Amino acid sequence: MIAVDNHAEKNVIRLQLAHNIVLKGMTAAQMLELEPHLVVVDCAKGDVLLNQGVHEMEQYFILEGILKRVVANQEAKEMILRFTDEGEMETSYAAWRLGTPTPYSIVCVTKARVVKLGMREWVAFLERHQGLKQSFEYNVMHLMSEIMAHTITLHLLDAPGRVKRFMRKHAELFDRIPKKELASYLNLSAETLSRLKQRGKI
Repeated sequence: MIAVDNHAEKNVIRLQLAHNIVLKGMTAAQMLELEPHLVVVDCAKGDVLLNQGVHEMEQYFILEGILKRVVANQEAKEMILRFTDEGEMETSYAAWRLGTPTPYSIVCVTKARVVKLGMREWVAFLERHQGLKQSFEYNVMHLMSEIMAHTITLHLLDAPGRVKRFMRKHAELFDRIPKKELASYLNLSAETLSRLKQRGKI
């Protein structure tokens, strides 16, 4: 972990942060205030950024690569709730506000680079900037709505329908996500996903 200001690629990183969905509306003064709290983390495929069930939480801004939000039951059976890539963010803000443990893990699907800060620092920053807080909370609600829509889709649509919906919403991710991971997200076998692709259903 390296502070943004000490990073050899700090100018590129600052540019990437300026295009992040959450941070792009910030003023130069706000970014100057936030930056001392930010650290850059380079992650390998499979690295866990956040473990399900913990109380120590962080806010993540994705610069490169793909992350997944995944929930597991006591038998370690997993369900992928969402994928997130460059320019997006990951958070456990709702759990922090509710005072509950994190209900999911955040894991690197590919090699990734993220910028993170502690949730305590992020929340304190938001409290000082109410416009940004409103925008961020809207973003959190939107992604929670997307997860709910996806979960409903798993029950209401057949296999081709689930794949078509993913392609309509996230076509740019199709060739970047390992097919085993994508099949799991869509509640399909990797073989079924491959067969649908071969038949031109995708």
